[in-house]
Amino acid sequence: MIKFINLVIGGTIGTIARYFLSGFIYRIFGTSFPYGTLVVNLTGCFIIGFLVSISENKFLLNPNARLLLMIGFCGAFTTFSTLILETNNLIKGGETLRAFMNVFVSVAVGFIVFRIGVLLGEVI
Repeated sequence: MIKFINLVIGGTIGTIARYFLSGFIYRIFGTSFPYGTLVVNLTGCFIIGFLVSISENKFLLNPNARLLLMIGFCGAFTTFSTLILETNNLIKGGETLRAFMNVFVSVAVGFIVFRIGVLLGEVI
């Protein structure tokens, strides 16, 4: 039960943080470019990288804290950070080609299926 509570707490805080940070950035820089999303994604990558380092190298995070911060918070803050973490794990495991395929497929194919969804929504 504590696992689910950690996910809910982390996810709630991550969602709220994403909303406020991206809104703040958009108010400063405008909406001519997705600055808010870019800042959120890059911030999320930094946070999850930092959390991986202190949990794997320094053992400063127990499994419940990892669940709350890495899966709950970062997962709700941005799934892009999880994509980067999983790609890093592939590289660490010697799977460099699979790592680059993960990025390419996630971005390129993700955009293609997004467009298919948009087109289907326009037809219906």
